[in-house]
Amino acid sequence: MSDLPARMRVIEISRPGGPEVLVEADREVPHPAHGQILIKVAWAGVNRPDAAQRAGQYAPPPGASDLPGLEASGVVAAVGTGAAEWSVGDQVCALLPGGGYAEYVATPAAHVLPVPPGMGLREAACLPETLFTVWTNVFDRGRLRAGERFLVHGGSSGIGTTAIQVAHQFGARVFATAGTAEKCAACEKLGAERAINYREEDFVEIVRAEGGADLILDMVGGDYLPRNLKALADDGRLVQIALLGGAKVELPLAQVMMRRLTITGSTLRPQSDLAKAQIAEALKSEIWPLLASRKVAPVMDSQFPLAEAAKAHERMESSAHIGKIVLEVAGG
Repeated sequence: MSDLPARMRVIEISRPGGPEVLVEADREVPHPAHGQILIKVAWAGVNRPDAAQRAGQYAPPPGASDLPGLEASGVVAAVGTGAAEWSVGDQVCALLPGGGYAEYVATPAAHVLPVPPGMGLREAACLPETLFTVWTNVFDRGRLRAGERFLVHGGSSGIGTTAIQVAHQFGARVFATAGTAEKCAACEKLGAERAINYREEDFVEIVRAEGGADLILDMVGGDYLPRNLKALADDGRLVQIALLGGAKVELPLAQVMMRRLTITGSTLRPQSDLAKAQIAEALKSEIWPLLASRKVAPVMDSQFPLAEAAKAHERMESSAHIGKIVLEVAGG
């Protein structure tokens, strides 16, 4: 640690509010605790939970940094005790409990993955949050199998573009919703056999004509819930991962019972360190080979300097983006 700087640039949430509350500040460089490594951040991913935290709606778990940022890539700068699997200088990407909008971040070593062969640090920063989320919800909770019909809402988002590619590679029939012709075309290019413009078409009607969805991944909630249930095949599963359309809705329980439907969901950040470590192991064996062969790759939308984190949030909340938005911290 002796050759590390004492201070670092960070982006703080000055108060709950809009993108303008993200401000540049100066803090002490953290030290890795037992089982942790310290990463010199090159790039940090920008995600919807960062905006929810900024708005005061998604508090960090106990002991986590209050800085936003749930994924980053960079170089290992220091290794704590009990983290001998990593060495200073290794290029890595990591799922973070928080703190990614900074020049240095400490995180559990078990949540760290190597940068895939042939991939740069900019792309690698886009992998952890989306892939951890997709794997645990689509495959662990959703139990997606080859040949099944899979509908992902928000197909042009970071989560959506990742879910389409991975599900397609695992042999599912993929359907997606998006809000423009350009976004629908992007979804189909990634492996969706049919992208549905939800502003012009009824996804319920289209998916039911194909036999109904065996699995739906939804980040809308609200009035989408009864429509999602109608779009499901009998014995279908709905996995809820966000609530952009609202958290409260009337649930037609008789339909759930008669058609043997399953409704589940999760958030990633509050899960235990052990649960996240298990997801990391699954990703390393099941997804990292697909990344190395470029059968799956992050879709990049835009990049902003760390100091312009507010502009990155504005871009994300405009919903005009296709794929991932990243902050350049040190580059590379």
